[in-house]
Amino acid sequence: MCAAALEEYCGSIFWNVSYLKRPDPDLPLCVEQTVLVWIPLCFLWLCAPWHLLALCQSANVNTKQLSKLYICKQLVASLLFLTAIAHLGVTLGEDFGPNSDQSSKNAGVYYANPVLFSVTWILVLLCHEGLRREGAIDSASIFLFWLLLVVCDIFPFQTLLREALRLGEVRDVPRFSLFYISFGLKLISLVLSTVADIPPEAKDLIKKNPEAGAAFLSRITFNWLNSMVLKGYKQPLVQEDMWDLNESDSTAFINERFQHFMKPELDAARVRFQNKMKKKLFQNIHSAQEDPQQNGLSSGLEKGVSRDVLMMEERGKTEDEKKKKDNKEEENYPNSWLITTIYKTFKRILIESFCFKLLEDVLTFVSPQLLKLMISFTQDKSRYAWEGYLYAVLLMVVALLQSLTLQQYFQRCHVLGMKVRTALMAAVYKKALVVSNDTRKESTVGETVNLMSADAQRFNDVTTSIHLLWSCPLQIIISIVFLWLELGPSVLAGLGVMVLIIPTNAVLATKARKLQIENMNFKDKRMKIMNELLNGVKILKLYAWEPSFQKQVEDIRGEELKVMKKSAYLHSFSILTSCCIPALVSLATFAVFVSVSKDNVLTAERAFTSISLFNILRAPLAMLPMLIASIVQTAVSKTRLEKFLAGEDIDSDIVRQDPSFNTAVSVCDGSFAWEKDAKPLLKDVNLDIEPGRLVAVVGAVGSGKSSLMSALLGEMHSTKGFINIGGSLAFVPQQAWIQNATLKDNILFGSPHEEENFKKVIQACALAPDLELLPGGDLTEIGEKGINLSGGQKQRVSLARAVYSQADIYLLDDPLSAVDSHVGKHLFENVIGPNGILKNKTRILVTHGIRFLPYMDEIVVLENGVISEVGSYENLRASGGTFSKFLDTYATEQNNQRNSETGEGQDAEDIELFPGGDNAQPDGASEDTVSLTLEQKKSIRRSQRNGSVRLRRNNSLTKSANADEPQKGQKLIEKETMETGQVKLAVFLQYLRAMGWGYSAMVFLIYFIQTTAFTGQNLWLSDWTGDSVEYYNMTYPSWKRDTRVGVFGALGVAQGLFVFLGTLLLANASIDASRILHSRLLNNILRVPMVFFDTSPIGRVINRFAKDIFTIDEAIPASLRSCLLCLMSVLGTVFVICLATPFFAIVIIPLALIYFFVQRFYIAASRQLRRLDSVSRSPIYSHFSETVSGLSVIRAYKHQERFLKHNEVTIDENLKSIYLRIVSDRWLAIRLEFVGNLVVFFSALFAVISRDSIDSNVVGLSVLYALNVTQTLNWLVMTTSALETNIVAVERVNEYTQLKNEADWVTDTRPPRMWPEAGRVHFENYKVRYRPELDLVLHGITCDINSTEKIGIVGRTGAGKSSLTNCLFRIIEAAEGRILIDDVDIATIGLHDLRHRLTIIPQDPVLFSGSLRMNLDPFDKFSDEEIWRVLELSHLKSYVSGLQEGLQHKVAEGGENLSVGQRQLLCLARALLRKSRILILDEATAAVDLETDNLIQNTIRKEFSDCTVLTIAHRLHSIMDSSRVMVLDAGKIVEFDSPSNLLENEVTQDVCCTIISSLKTMTLSRPRPPQR
Repeated sequence: MCAAALEEYCGSIFWNVSYLKRPDPDLPLCVEQTVLVWIPLCFLWLCAPWHLLALCQSANVNTKQLSKLYICKQLVASLLFLTAIAHLGVTLGEDFGPNSDQSSKNAGVYYANPVLFSVTWILVLLCHEGLRREGAIDSASIFLFWLLLVVCDIFPFQTLLREALRLGEVRDVPRFSLFYISFGLKLISLVLSTVADIPPEAKDLIKKNPEAGAAFLSRITFNWLNSMVLKGYKQPLVQEDMWDLNESDSTAFINERFQHFMKPELDAARVRFQNKMKKKLFQNIHSAQEDPQQNGLSSGLEKGVSRDVLMMEERGKTEDEKKKKDNKEEENYPNSWLITTIYKTFKRILIESFCFKLLEDVLTFVSPQLLKLMISFTQDKSRYAWEGYLYAVLLMVVALLQSLTLQQYFQRCHVLGMKVRTALMAAVYKKALVVSNDTRKESTVGETVNLMSADAQRFNDVTTSIHLLWSCPLQIIISIVFLWLELGPSVLAGLGVMVLIIPTNAVLATKARKLQIENMNFKDKRMKIMNELLNGVKILKLYAWEPSFQKQVEDIRGEELKVMKKSAYLHSFSILTSCCIPALVSLATFAVFVSVSKDNVLTAERAFTSISLFNILRAPLAMLPMLIASIVQTAVSKTRLEKFLAGEDIDSDIVRQDPSFNTAVSVCDGSFAWEKDAKPLLKDVNLDIEPGRLVAVVGAVGSGKSSLMSALLGEMHSTKGFINIGGSLAFVPQQAWIQNATLKDNILFGSPHEEENFKKVIQACALAPDLELLPGGDLTEIGEKGINLSGGQKQRVSLARAVYSQADIYLLDDPLSAVDSHVGKHLFENVIGPNGILKNKTRILVTHGIRFLPYMDEIVVLENGVISEVGSYENLRASGGTFSKFLDTYATEQNNQRNSETGEGQDAEDIELFPGGDNAQPDGASEDTVSLTLEQKKSIRRSQRNGSVRLRRNNSLTKSANADEPQKGQKLIEKETMETGQVKLAVFLQYLRAMGWGYSAMVFLIYFIQTTAFTGQNLWLSDWTGDSVEYYNMTYPSWKRDTRVGVFGALGVAQGLFVFLGTLLLANASIDASRILHSRLLNNILRVPMVFFDTSPIGRVINRFAKDIFTIDEAIPASLRSCLLCLMSVLGTVFVICLATPFFAIVIIPLALIYFFVQRFYIAASRQLRRLDSVSRSPIYSHFSETVSGLSVIRAYKHQERFLKHNEVTIDENLKSIYLRIVSDRWLAIRLEFVGNLVVFFSALFAVISRDSIDSNVVGLSVLYALNVTQTLNWLVMTTSALETNIVAVERVNEYTQLKNEADWVTDTRPPRMWPEAGRVHFENYKVRYRPELDLVLHGITCDINSTEKIGIVGRTGAGKSSLTNCLFRIIEAAEGRILIDDVDIATIGLHDLRHRLTIIPQDPVLFSGSLRMNLDPFDKFSDEEIWRVLELSHLKSYVSGLQEGLQHKVAEGGENLSVGQRQLLCLARALLRKSRILILDEATAAVDLETDNLIQNTIRKEFSDCTVLTIAHRLHSIMDSSRVMVLDAGKIVEFDSPSNLLENEVTQDVCCTIISSLKTMTLSRPRPPQR
């Protein structure tokens, strides 16, 4: 019916099979005039509305100049419109013109088509204009329309041509000419549509991000990346080469969307959680009421119930401990909201990738059907050759389409994975900024960094393959349907095998989950210890504690590797099942098929179609269990992330900002605790501070001074009452927090730079002289944690930051304790005090110093968390309360201080200058430089060390003209070194060596045998299908059948077993390699000299232990295995195709060359992109660690937003390389698959050409292998480049295993067992420099220190005091001369022999997480009695015995659950426990209050009376009872005598005059009795 209507419409036959039943087939004219015209036109008409929409909407028409490309496109479309009109004119002329034949009119199609085309060309003109108004550079739909049009026009093109050639003339010249003109114009349009129309204003943007200017064809083939790949091939890529991200891929955009969806989801989850908890509580109460009342409490029912509930909970605790542990995750936090949030945030990209995957899956099943047609074609020799060529072309086209859709799907999935990772990292960072102390306490910095690295990465990995969840079952179902059509019910046998395997996989997945949780726990533990170890590495070296910590890390690593080994064995087992499944399934199916009936013969057509379907089945069956295992592992990460992200935020309502209060700070009846359910630390606090007042907070160690500060900042839980703050806050913490940025940035802290204000602050905070000495002035980069600043410098920078912020209220947590007394006085006078910069601001100062108290407007006295007194200095002094007693205790101290400041009518300036410098960081970094401004002496040459760069400068205060230029030493932290170019073969060999040569060879051999078995099985099948020809119309002998099935099955099982064996061996070998590489790395990092840690950020070293070791543990073994299997598979494929069609060997060489070049180009760029990814990851984690440690400061200044932005920028830098890496993988894949598609095409083509000489079963085998080669080739390059990029981890780890070590810990020359017995120290012309290329720091020190002498060491900044102590411990080695201790040259013995026999009480009290006992005695050398004794001597016994766990009390990371004073006392306890003959005090009491200072001094005097004690003086009274005082200047000893002799000997040298006058004042003031 329909055909008849079409024939009438065309005026010719619509369809006749005879057109195809001939050697030169063609399509009927009617089909060409209707169907082939309608297909492209319908496509355009469907797509046009989207483009026309822009014409209706655009109010702001893009009226800018029209581009040349636009004009060309419109011109060609207009010409096409004219050809359509001409077509219509020709028809009208023929029918109604003067020469028209009235009897025969033209058919309807000759009128309809020109009209259709005319309308279409007008539509095209409008679409072009719509696109221009939208600002689009091209259109995919328009390109596809032109492509369809040209392809459909090819048929009439050849029809007209063939007809003209057959007739020898052109029958219808006008239409013939018009068709070819319009065909040419259409071709031009097609070419034009492939070019992007870039407006001039977008050119700059496109330079920075070429993807934004890529046309459709360039986008689907990833051609826009060519320039980057070429650049990467010519020279190693660097971060500056990276292009900008698309806006939708930037962290800010992703985070905003994620947070938008996360909030409602999380709120809903919290409501669910609360309801669940209420329900649970109700059930508990209900069950408790049903219990018989106990203890005769029936009268007081309520009381009874509550007690029952308590008892029940207790009982539950003990009984269900294990259950609870397992279900802990589900119970105590809002869960099941993260996945829905991710889905809602990335819905669009998920749907796009879903469509591409669906299309690709459908195309996958077209190839086996074409293969079937191909085999039947070669069997039937009578069929026309064009059929074979058509199938060959179709195989190629289908493969090409499949490649394009697959790569688009992969691109979207990987970008999705990247975005999910980014969203999670940004969310974790954002959460860390607002997290409450309870949640903070639950996870250490290390664990939180793990959330950002490992857990976010897991989500990345799983989301890239999430569509396989539905795609794998779909592929399995379609495969089974097609197999049923081929082999009938026999398929059920194969299906049965698959179903039986499923429970095995389920068991394996459950086991894998448990091992995964275990593994993550060990990783967390290991990273936590590593983090602390690297933070406290200086202390480890000074105490020679490295072996203890090395053992701790090695033990955890051992456990981790045990779990990894179990996981690897499980994995081998799952690989065995996945490898055996296809073989067993095909074996079961074929065996049943041939056994069921004598008529069932296995033909080539049936066998190879089935095998190709089984091959399709292989992927989903292998992937599904892996995906499930991966999802299981991600579930662990989901739990961890949900728990952290759903944790409580800090309560912003604790601190109100109510302007109606007329006070600056009000605390009304407040009680505050660090944890929600803990006892309040501060109780019933009532405090009102008026604006502009200077208030001191005083009290003993642990009385709650710092806690009060934290409470005012809103960092503590309020159990009752509230706080009101009237204005903005600035906070100076007790331990200064310094960022890894320039000094200037540390002070500005995000505020705009005002030069005048900046200079004023610098002067007031006594930083001007430091800027003089720092190599880059205020642009000097400060290392992590302020490594290249002394303690006092750090504190002053911290204070300067506060002052510069121009806040209303200043919370100063003891900033003056870390600086010298004269510097303290300067800061008080110029900054904090009544005449300082801040005189009109509200200042709350926690202080241990007494001398400033008389200047206070008000003093708050804290005692055990309670405010005991508030009032002015005079009132409190008179009241005779706590404060009065406190003053009496330290009256002498106070007098000393006062007299030393103003004594004997001398000019205060003269005396106050004490050239001791600030408490220099014990890392021997630059010491303080304030003394410069405060003295008015001649300029003295002085040496200064900054980090590892030493400068000699004049003491002139004129700033050098070129200060702004970066100078040598200005940058302390060098850029992370990054290997470039090809990964050296040596690195591969190192890994193989670590695996063991025997293992490596065995694995290779076993995989080779497995490939041989696989190829053998397929050749056997090919031979088997030949039986159908041999036994045609004959009975198939059963012995033959059994042999065929038996051998086929045996070869299949052999494959599985060999893969299992290979994987097992590889697992063992790679775990050995992991163990060896980690041990070497750890071993070496503990032995590198201190200067390495001064110049390398901890994040960088942590990255080696986290990401790189993770890669060596998990990624390298996997990529090595895949690489080997792919390589074998490719070799097998080439062998089989050449065996079938020897012609193919001709094509191998050009294809191999294309393949090789593409791969080399790609690997050069990809490898560098992966390295950049590694390097740009470190700053993310460094910045994160830094943020977490400075959280209270960031929150106090309300700078969370700025830090969020900084984090976004840091992640974006990393994303640039990740995004390009993803695209480069696709760029490669699309090119390699094209090579693979050519292999398919040529193997089919040669099969058609030589079909007379080869059998159909060989053709089947050849094409079947070719179809597989595309994926295999792709995987081969992917896995080799993945291996090459992952092996970079080995390279990076090796880089750190080859760092130069310090001297041996133990040498053959051992000192006597009791050495040093006397404790004599002799310096002999001792010279030292920090690095070979730098100047000397000590210039020939020669002196003798006798047994039990007490030596005070003083000197200005940079005089070499800290260097001297560093030399005693050989932290830096001698350049010349030597040090003898009891006549033993310390350079001849091992470092540990030396360091074990000396004791130091360092300035910064560093503690490690673990028990108190471990912190005192990590090697378990001492008994508990000895430890209790030293705790008693260091005044900690009462505190420790009051703790629930006593000596086993857990110390938090960095000792955060102890006050600074308590930590300092623990360091004293360490020294008492070692009780060596020589004790060094490196300004040990700098950061403690007078009370703790007194305790330490008294204990040292008493307990170390028979030891040699060297004290770097900080407070003058600490060296007054020294036997002798050593005065250092510029690395030389200027004076070395007893304090009394120094006083008598009036030296005129300006170096000593100030110190001597200070000493005089001290002695004069000493005997004075305490005032009453």
